Amino acid sequence: MTIAPLRRSDIPRCVELERELFPGDDPWSSAAFHAELDQPGNHYVGAYLPDGQLVGYAGLAVVGRPPEVEAEVHTLAVDPAWQRAGVGRTLLRALLTRADEVHAPVYLEVRTDNDPAISLYQAHGFDRVGLRRRYYQPSGADAYTMARPARITESHRD
Repeated sequence: MTIAPLRRSDIPRCVELERELFPGDDPWSSAAFHAELDQPGNHYVGAYLPDGQLVGYAGLAVVGRPPEVEAEVHTLAVDPAWQRAGVGRTLLRALLTRADEVHAPVYLEVRTDNDPAISLYQAHGFDRVGLRRRYYQPSGADAYTMARPARITESHRD
């Protein structure tokens, strides 16, 4: 598996996965993916098999300027056939690497009933910092807001 920048040609596959993974909520449209890729501070990556098939994608928004920079995970999705195979972990690490490059704290929302995702985020230093009632629409599912503090590298301690 290779992690590489998400390509516009992958958007139809992303939309297909959105519909499969998030049917009770408002899956992202093609226009939503195009808008996300158009934002200059956004960092989107895909997980590709050797044959080029997209099996997952993830996106991070980086906003502000140092020292007031922060990042937010906008999406992380993995083809059901590839879940529990390390794809999500690899995608998340790619996003966190980008956030660490700019020394940004990272925030995200996750469904309160998504125990595998919550465990993944906790294993990568995220803590629950809030609850958003009826965050996901139209299902009305609640979300936890989770945060991971900025990571300071040795070269930036001086």
